[in-house]
Amino acid sequence: MPFSFTPEQKQTAFWLVLWLAFGLLLYALGPIMTPFIAAAILAYCLNGAVDYLDAIRLGRYTVPRTLAVIVVITVFITAALALVLIVIPVLQKEIPLLQVQIPVFLDKLNAMVAPRLADMGVHVQLDMSGLKKMFTEQLAAGGDELWSKVLDSARIGGVAVLGWIVTLILVPVVLFYMLLDWHQLLRAFTLAIPRRWVVQTVGMGREVDVLLAQYLRGQLTVMLVLAVFYSGALAMGGLDVALPVGILSGMLVFIPYIGFGLGLVLALIAAVLQFPGWYGLLMVGGIYGVGQVLEGFILTPRLVGERIGLNALTVLFALLAFGQLFGFVGVLLALPASAVLMVAFRHLRHHYLRSSFYNA
Repeated sequence: MPFSFTPEQKQTAFWLVLWLAFGLLLYALGPIMTPFIAAAILAYCLNGAVDYLDAIRLGRYTVPRTLAVIVVITVFITAALALVLIVIPVLQKEIPLLQVQIPVFLDKLNAMVAPRLADMGVHVQLDMSGLKKMFTEQLAAGGDELWSKVLDSARIGGVAVLGWIVTLILVPVVLFYMLLDWHQLLRAFTLAIPRRWVVQTVGMGREVDVLLAQYLRGQLTVMLVLAVFYSGALAMGGLDVALPVGILSGMLVFIPYIGFGLGLVLALIAAVLQFPGWYGLLMVGGIYGVGQVLEGFILTPRLVGERIGLNALTVLFALLAFGQLFGFVGVLLALPASAVLMVAFRHLRHHYLRSSFYNA
């Protein structure tokens, strides 16, 4: 008897092939999907604020959703620009001072290190004049040289630069329309799910939504606590730029390693410029060492990991695993992605424990 498919099996195979083809099309369009993916992530994070404003009643009138979307996007862009404007004045203040202070610091370093190395039988003569010349030339690069380098880079990687510009322009535009039609998009997605799976899928989606909301609240709490800690500790240590450097170090903690490293470098540079000797370097190193321990072993595991049901070991594994698989972007998305996978694993485990394979 020849093998034949039932009508239902044919329908299932047809739609699976169609969805697979759609997935392959999205994969092929990967280079142009960046602004849409970024806008979708931002829309998910900002939709709660839009819904809150949209529900406000002014007498008999409610705030139009279009106005709520414009206000939320404006506040978000303003906050992002504020972070940039925190860094630029610090760099503008520190770079000219570095031109003067770096040669003096190198002389002190040579005078302090060379005798100790000689006492240990290590005779090394540092080329201080060469080092001074290198640092001075790099820091004293004029505007013409800087612009020539920028133009050379633009000529070499013009397509990449143009791509970044287009992405930066498209993200706010796509974000606006996604926030405006967010609930319609969710409704359309729900209607596209086969009816026999809709209850389970919507239930899992709600679980993921709860976990991601807890993750965002936990991450924001970590950022706030570290911003206050770094600003207060650096101010107590006497650093003049404690407030901008501390706020930046706390706000960028959501970017693992990079945010911490940028804040540390800025604080070390400021310490070299302001304090004589080793006090500033030791003070900054101690503060950021305590901050790293506070973040890695207390704040992130408890405020982020525990809220999404991940213990400290799982958090560490997730960061390393997603970083290995997807690079820097994977590190950024490791914890929220782990929360999504945890919901799927929980349902899979529940199905496994009820299966005849397990109970037979």
